Amino acid sequence: MGLHITMETIPSFFAILIFPSGLFLLVAGLAYEWADRKLLAQLQNRIGPRWFQPLADVLKLMAKEEIVPDGVNVPLFIGLPIIALAGALTAALYVPIAGLEPVRSFPGDLIVTLYLLSLLTLCIGLAGSNTMDRFSVVGATRTLTQLISYEAPFLLAMLGPAIVAGSWQISSITTYTSERWLLLAQPLGFLVAIVGLMGKLEMPPFDAPEAETEVVAGALTEYSGRGLALFHLGKGVEMVIGLTLIAAFYLGGVTSPLLFLLKTLALLLLVVVLQALFTRLRIDQTVGLWWRYGVLLVLVQWLIVIIGQRLVS
Repeated sequence: MGLHITMETIPSFFAILIFPSGLFLLVAGLAYEWADRKLLAQLQNRIGPRWFQPLADVLKLMAKEEIVPDGVNVPLFIGLPIIALAGALTAALYVPIAGLEPVRSFPGDLIVTLYLLSLLTLCIGLAGSNTMDRFSVVGATRTLTQLISYEAPFLLAMLGPAIVAGSWQISSITTYTSERWLLLAQPLGFLVAIVGLMGKLEMPPFDAPEAETEVVAGALTEYSGRGLALFHLGKGVEMVIGLTLIAAFYLGGVTSPLLFLLKTLALLLLVVVLQALFTRLRIDQTVGLWWRYGVLLVLVQWLIVIIGQRLVS
């Protein structure tokens, strides 16, 4: 009986620790981070980092001492980076990483996945508010304020394909979209999804929460060593998952590793171009503009989709 249970759990442990979650996703996150930094540097007439720089940064942080500042809740300070990374890695189990079928699937897993992807931002906000440092508190306030402005539009944009597919299950949605480029039918939803992902990752021009020239490192100012490395890895993992979901829902699916690579890198190039074109928005601009018009754009898209479905039926 014990051997039987052990044999059944081997695939689950492999999926969590190695592929598609775990080690593979950590390496992919570092690789996509390097591509993001390298492409942005080229557009700005700079050389950019070498291919091993993100890995070197993480290893350096892992080897450094983790300093716990005075006046913080120690278990919370140490645990938040772990929860953030664990949430992102768990979300990968329901997503077609590398163009393969999701490891786990159940009705409604899209909602669970989007919630798990929000854990990183919530943990960063809590990490900043847990300390007494003024820069961390300001960064945490901006992080949680910005969360309100892009999370709802991003959620609505990802639910657009679910409506036309008639399912809240990621595997069912990707089966429906594998033969359809919803980018052509739902261009507004695609645009909002891309911008929403940039907001989730606090990429320019939505990097007010961690603006180096204003609030040092924002909510993570007091973090060093392993904690900072885990938050860093979590952002890379979330980037890969977000690009995968958008490619699977809007770009005709990712039915093979080659298509996965081509489509996610094409989306990454689009994200880099947007980063290079726009300057940083103030936090009030992010909230005032994106919350108002982002939600409106998606709702207009939903209305068009629903009317189109009614006319067809």
